[in-house]
Amino acid sequence: MTRCPICKKPGDEAYRPFCSKRCADVDLAHWLRGDYAIPGEPVDPDAEDAPETEE
Repeated sequence: MTRCPICKKPGDEAYRPFCSKRCADVDLAHWLRGDYAIPGEPVDPDAEDAPETEE
C-alpha cells in the first residue's frame, strides 16, 4: 500500500495517492499557490523570442 504524500498515512483507493479528500485538497492548494515548480532554463527578457509581458 502506498503512503499519502502529504501526511504519510496509508493511502485510500478512493483518493489515490492520498489518504483523504482533505490531503488531496491540501496538495491542490500547493499547486495553485505555486509552491511546486518545475525548474527550467532562465528566460532572457531581451531575447527576440522571449514571451511578451504586459507592463
